[in-house]
Amino acid sequence: MSKPSIPKGTRDFLPKVMVKRNYIFNTIKQAFVKYGFLPIETPCMENLSTLTGKYGEEGDRLIFKVLDRGDKLMRGLDQIDEGMSQGKIEHTLCKEALRYDLTVPFARFVVQHQNELSFPFKRYQIQPVWRADRPAKARYREFYQCDADVVGSDSLLFEVELIQLFDEVLSNLGLNDFSIKVNNRKILSGIAEITGLSDKIVDITVAIDKLDKIGEEGVIKELERKEIPQEAIEKIKPLFKIGGNTKDVINEMRQLLADSEIGLKGIDELAYVFEKIEVLGLEKAKLEFDVTLARGLNYYTGAIFEVKANNVSIGSICGGGRYDDLTGIFGLKDLSGVGISFGADRIYDVMEELNLFPETSDESTQLLLINFGVKENECLKILQRLREDGINTELYPEGTKLKKQMKYADSKGIPFVLFLGEEELESGMFQIKNLQTGDQKQASLKDIIADLS
Repeated sequence: MSKPSIPKGTRDFLPKVMVKRNYIFNTIKQAFVKYGFLPIETPCMENLSTLTGKYGEEGDRLIFKVLDRGDKLMRGLDQIDEGMSQGKIEHTLCKEALRYDLTVPFARFVVQHQNELSFPFKRYQIQPVWRADRPAKARYREFYQCDADVVGSDSLLFEVELIQLFDEVLSNLGLNDFSIKVNNRKILSGIAEITGLSDKIVDITVAIDKLDKIGEEGVIKELERKEIPQEAIEKIKPLFKIGGNTKDVINEMRQLLADSEIGLKGIDELAYVFEKIEVLGLEKAKLEFDVTLARGLNYYTGAIFEVKANNVSIGSICGGGRYDDLTGIFGLKDLSGVGISFGADRIYDVMEELNLFPETSDESTQLLLINFGVKENECLKILQRLREDGINTELYPEGTKLKKQMKYADSKGIPFVLFLGEEELESGMFQIKNLQTGDQKQASLKDIIADLS
């Protein structure tokens, strides 16, 4: 029999890891609720037609398609011709797919349930997504996204709020050095416009979005490969050098985009957001205008966000942006939305690397009741009372050797043990030991509950 395994790019999570992951999920969820977002869930599978054409050419290639079954598969196979392209074959044999992200399914959800929602509708969603990517460090084929979106308003106050949400969540998780990079797709459209290549906006933005990964020379080669003329590339090159404080960058971009109405509108929107954040302030985040930030998703139309933990060799840990007509793809026009996503898996990797998890996040059981095999009913009543008072408690199931029970507590990282000997049960005074410090004392059950609560 072969050794059991799991697909590459997926993972099992042991209890200690899950406790830490839940610490991240709970911190994010608390902030979502605080900001007025409501929970929803969508299926792990969507119709393939719902997903394709929403993420650009590269994104579409990474969608996990689900092969038809039974008679549908056989009918599909009969339709396959020798000269068919791979994409055509996939669409013939697959009608469903695992969701690539949470935003496009959310747009479908809004259209389908529009008469049941109040707008602006603020939703949060914490669920896994799948991408047929090549597994690598911090790049998984199955991972969780934690999304917050507002749909039904074009107010830029929501962009401001989402930046605050980034700052609050990551600060609460203990990150002290992270940057929120902001741009606007209208600015990128303006850049394409002044080069005379508005029809090449996707090719241009996908290329310059790779600046951090492949450098200026790599971006230029990518633009040449996409048949962007050299004259246009020369107009794009100044973007790679723009830097300094935000006001200076905005002024430089105003000059560069002076002949582009849409580009100047993007600058005005960005300036508004920065002005409000300057008034409100941020706890830990550094807010930066990055003119090369593009994010390779076709549905963004306004502000775009990307968050990186500085001094950590992991890519972006959060992202998002505004999409003015994503629901229009599904028949509901002129419903603007803006949203962000926390990459829980990458945040976990950052926190592990920086040792940011609190020690208590590893604890599931606070107290183990040592079983000496006496007065079982009395022991069970004490166990019940401790749990009712909010103490995470276990009773060792057998009256076995003390050494074995202590080893169990140690292996699970349980910090306290309580001895339930016959004498203790009769007197109501119990010996409790702190396994982390070695300290041991005698106390009543009431005092023990007060100390551990």
